[in-house]
Formats: sequence, C-alpha cells, structure tokens
Amino acid sequence: MLARRLPSILPPLTLDEAIEVTAIHSVAGLLDGHPLVATRPVRAPHCSVSDAALLGGGVPIRPGEVTLAHHGVLFLDELPEFRRNVLEPLRQPLEERRITVARGAGAVPFPAAFQLVAAMNPCVCGWLGDPSAQCRCTPPLIDRYRARVSGPLLDRIDLHVEVPRVAVTALADDVAGEEPSAAVRARVIAARARQQARFAGRPFAVNAHVPGREVRRWCRIDERGRKLLEVASDRLGLSARAYTRILRVARTIADLAGEAHVTTAHLAEAIQYRSLDRRLSG
Repeated sequence: MLARRLPSILPPLTLDEAIEVTAIHSVAGLLDGHPLVATRPVRAPHCSVSDAALLGGGVPIRPGEVTLAHHGVLFLDELPEFRRNVLEPLRQPLEERRITVARGAGAVPFPAAFQLVAAMNPCVCGWLGDPSAQCRCTPPLIDRYRARVSGPLLDRIDLHVEVPRVAVTALADDVAGEEPSAAVRARVIAARARQQARFAGRPFAVNAHVPGREVRRWCRIDERGRKLLEVASDRLGLSARAYTRILRVARTIADLAGEAHVTTAHLAEAIQYRSLDRRLSG
C-alpha cells in the first residue's frame, strides 16, 4: 500500500521522462491505446518471478520489470522469498541505473532508473519484536531467514525502516493533523529544485546520483559530523558504500528541511535508517 502511494509524493514526470517511459511501455506492448504515459509507473512482480521477467530477456530480448519501472517504483514484497539468482543482478541497476541483458543473440542495454521499495518480515513467523511476544523463532532460524538477502544487496538500499504492527482499533480512527500527500510532494519538489540548482551543469541532478568519488565534495560535513560517522562506521561495521550512502541521505534530509549545510542531526537521522546494519553488527 505504501509503495503504490510513493509516486503521489514524487515530482511529476517531465516531458522527456514521460517520452522515455512511453517508449519502453510501447516496446513491451503495454500502452493500451494511451499516447503518452503521464504518471510514474509502479511495478510489483510476485516473488516467484523469473530472472528473465524481472531483468529482461526472451527472443527477441525484451525489457523486464526493472526497465518497466524506469522513472518509477519497483516494489518487491517478501524480499527473502525471491530467488537469489533473481535478486543479485539488481546490484547493477541500483548502482548504474541501467541493466545489460546478455543472451545468445547478443547484449542489449536497457534503462533502469527506478526507486526500489522492498518489504520483509523481521523473522519467519513475522512476530519478532512485537509487544505481544508471540515469536518463537530461534536465533539460527532468524539468521538463515535474513541471510536470504545478501549483504552487498542490502548495502545498496539506502533506507532500512522498521514498521511496527498497527493495532486494529487504530485502523478505523481518523487521525487529526495528518499531512496530505500534496504537502509532502511540494516539499520534495522544493528539495529537488535545490539539488538541480546545486548540480547545474553536472551529469547528475539529484543527491542519489552523485558519484562516490564526489560525495565528500557535495555532502560536506564538519569535524563533529565526521567523528559521529566514524563511530557509527566502527560500531556497525559499515562498508565504504554504506558510508557514502549515509552522506547522500543526510544531504537529502538537509534539502528537505531547507537547510544549506549537513549537520550532525541530519547525519544521526541518516544513520538511524541503517537498522539492518545494526542487526548484522549485533
């Protein structure tokens, strides 16, 4: 539900992006008579999907779900249930925003600049950490379950967010003061505008696309922030990739707040979004 609503807070497609998405969906035969795809696509393949269906393949080679989600959202529910040979190749598009599909007939590059949203239970039964204390999973069973998703793939996911169970009584309540999607979208658009102005003339336009070698230039932190990040890296055993991703996320948090500089508060919030790193290190 949350994944399908994510496009409602993202900036609308530009004309160039809409043309790209339309061309992809035309090749896949998914236009259904519409001359132009005007909304960001949301793709949610089942965990039984084949590698060819997710990544692309066939004869002739056709785009897969990662390309059909270009400029949109790819949602993978029950992430550990996907086969390893399906998940591991996602590393390339998550890093390069494109994927090269190689088959006997040759190799074809496809665009794949999507936002990945994945969901998984905390354990096999799903009750780990719940106040009801119903979980009976043993530590080895939990470790085997989580090991279905490799560390290198988790490294490439910027935000690890724990979502507690919502009480049934709360589902029917009207919560006063809820922020509408339109207000969130306006804040996101303003943050994107700051990034585009910052990176004017560069081959990248948003924080997430800043190359690793340039992250420290564009996501500057002071000495206090550097020490905080060093302590977090030691305690969590963060990789170099996770380190740079935290800097990008902190820069985005600052942009959303309308602040020019990345502070320790922004860094601390970005570190909190590495919950799976905390589990693995513990």
